Amino acid sequence: MAVGARSGHDEPDKRAGGAFGDDTTGDDVTGDEQAQPPGGGTPGEGDDDTAGGSGRGPKKQRSFWKELPLLVGIALVLALLIKTFLVQAFSIPSESMMNTLQKGDRVLVDKLTPWFGSEPERGEVVVFHDPGGWLEGQQTPTPNVVQKFLSFIGLMPSAEEKDLIKRVIAVGGDTVSCKEGGKVVLNGKALDETAYLYPGSVPCQDSFGPIKVPENRIWVMGDNRQNSLDSRFHQQLPGGGTVSEDEVVGRAVVIAWPVTRWATLPVPDVFDQPGLNQALAAAPVGAAGLAGALPLVLWRRKKLAARHTAA
Repeated sequence: MAVGARSGHDEPDKRAGGAFGDDTTGDDVTGDEQAQPPGGGTPGEGDDDTAGGSGRGPKKQRSFWKELPLLVGIALVLALLIKTFLVQAFSIPSESMMNTLQKGDRVLVDKLTPWFGSEPERGEVVVFHDPGGWLEGQQTPTPNVVQKFLSFIGLMPSAEEKDLIKRVIAVGGDTVSCKEGGKVVLNGKALDETAYLYPGSVPCQDSFGPIKVPENRIWVMGDNRQNSLDSRFHQQLPGGGTVSEDEVVGRAVVIAWPVTRWATLPVPDVFDQPGLNQALAAAPVGAAGLAGALPLVLWRRKKLAARHTAA
């Protein structure tokens, strides 16, 4: 029989029935029942006598080690969701985007806006899957199981080495060309690319184009033009060197690592110059003009036919 100490009493509690240390059990009570417990005892008696199995003591907190697996599981699920729908880290494997991106940089790629219908735009730095044959013959490191897992959930840069990163120069409907040693010409406008080209690099060593980029495809080039196997060097493949928008993972928006190179990756001002969209606008305007002129031509033909009939 367990007898607990009572505040304000030197001897075991005597109740109306004459028993010592009797414990009361039952449901919690409120109001008058709580103010006057059965048997005439004072409020609070028997509250701390939990050894008898009343189960009314403070709830024991769960052990940290028991909660740890749950916390880890939640963290992994959140990381996977962020990597799948929001942002993903990628490691720069080559020097093709210098000086904008250095080999070994870690960039964060926006994967959210494409879910809302956003399409690649001129001047953006994008990550895309190998369209087929671009990385043929190149050796790629083989990640271990841990690296693959951490990459899968987004806690490490992508271990999928079949991805490339380049700058979008032209989008569907654009016409792009370049003469050896000259500037890249986009929709009839020469581009001043000095803001992002690698120092000493020329816009193109060999001539190409003019190339009309098909709809829903993009033409990409590296910022280090003399060290970039980009759209120029894959014109013999299906797509003529262009990349399908479906292959684009997302836009690289920030250099996250190392911290000494932290920077955003905005669209250069040269892609905002007036006139780049004129070529795209010309086709709809021409079509509208043709549609407007057609009734006039038919009316004139009908009038001439009537004159010949009258004669």
